[in-house]
Amino acid sequence: MSDKLQKVLANAGVGSRREMERWIEAGRISVNGKLATLGDRVEPADKIRVDGNPLSTPKDIPVCRVLMYNKPEGELCSRKDPEGRPTVFDRLPNIKNGRWIAVGRLDINTSGLLLFTNDGELANRLMHPKHEVEREYSVRVFGEVEDMMLKRLTDGVQLEDGQAKFTEIVKKPGDEESQNSWYNVSLSEGRNREVRRLWESQGLQVSRLIRVRYGDLELKKRLPQGGWIELPLTDLNGLRKTVQLPAETQTLIKLEEDNKLDHVKLSRMRRSVKKHRVRQASKTGE
Repeated sequence: MSDKLQKVLANAGVGSRREMERWIEAGRISVNGKLATLGDRVEPADKIRVDGNPLSTPKDIPVCRVLMYNKPEGELCSRKDPEGRPTVFDRLPNIKNGRWIAVGRLDINTSGLLLFTNDGELANRLMHPKHEVEREYSVRVFGEVEDMMLKRLTDGVQLEDGQAKFTEIVKKPGDEESQNSWYNVSLSEGRNREVRRLWESQGLQVSRLIRVRYGDLELKKRLPQGGWIELPLTDLNGLRKTVQLPAETQTLIKLEEDNKLDHVKLSRMRRSVKKHRVRQASKTGE
């Protein structure tokens, strides 16, 4: 049975489907010795090469892994930056087969929960609008927020790329006299700067934005900014079930306790993050 080439590449952990489409257009993929084109379908016996290197066979494809990362402000969601700015990929663990794929993006001024996986199909489904995987953000808004504004934001407003809305808005307790208010907002898609643009449509400014949940996964409160943990099978399979993928049966985590954020692990993680920031600052000459 044939499958779309970009889906096969994504399943092998090479990258997301959209990224693979760009690679095909750039002439980086060949099938049976011929340059691939968009729309190609492949059979299991076909010989696929990526940048001249054979694609891993199904038996070589590693087990599905997912990392939870607490992104700090100031990091880019790209693999490399021409200006030498830090990226979210800088401190991720090495991976033998495939590579880490970011599940969605956060802009440079947004912090919080960012997921990475080596499973391209899982990444694609978690990001695809049809699966409506809910994201939740904690947002600090500057300006006077009126009830009618909140109603419009949950009913739907017209942005330049179409209709958008929050599925829920919950105000957090705070100083009533302050010009800043904190809200938790949820939405079921991940368009570029969508949370910020929704608030801006009401003449309000977002001064802080933190993603705190993706699907049923909440950002671990003790996870320091710049730190990551690998998800155990229970959480990983919860994600897979959300997007109708079969459960994974293997994990590289030896014991569930290995992933608990105890005092020793937190101290080690904070030291590692601090050293990385010092090295990054010396590179950029700050």
